[in-house]
Amino acid sequence: MANNLDRLDDEDYPAVSMGQAAELLGVQPAFLRSLDNAGVLHPHRTGGGHRRYSRRQLALASRLRELLDDGHTLASAQTIADLEDRLQDSDRARERADEARREADDARDRAAEALHSARSDLEERADELRRTRAQLDDARGEIETLTSRLRNVSRTGS
Repeated sequence: MANNLDRLDDEDYPAVSMGQAAELLGVQPAFLRSLDNAGVLHPHRTGGGHRRYSRRQLALASRLRELLDDGHTLASAQTIADLEDRLQDSDRARERADEARREADDARDRAAEALHSARSDLEERADELRRTRAQLDDARGEIETLTSRLRNVSRTGS
């Protein structure tokens, strides 16, 4: 049988009852009901209609409570919390983009280094080929000289 305990690590898994949530947050259950009724928080409902909250929902309820305690209206508290979430999402996206850029820069640097190495190797091989061609040209010259001498010896010796 599969073990479902790893679901507790999911921030969106509705594992906490209303009573537990109220106790964890230090609020009355009526506060949580009011957030649900206002459409700010959407807890999961069990088959029997009981509310279940996820860790993400508890964090939102806690932040809303802080903002309400600071004198904000529910509408402004909701807007602030939403903007904070968007900012966090944007920061995470920027971090991912920065990491992707660093990886791309590293890949580019490795490719440039490999290209430089390949060019150096190619230049060394081209130099070696030039030296070998020069040696072949020298050898052809010596062969032509020897062939010419042999012809002269054959002509004069016959």
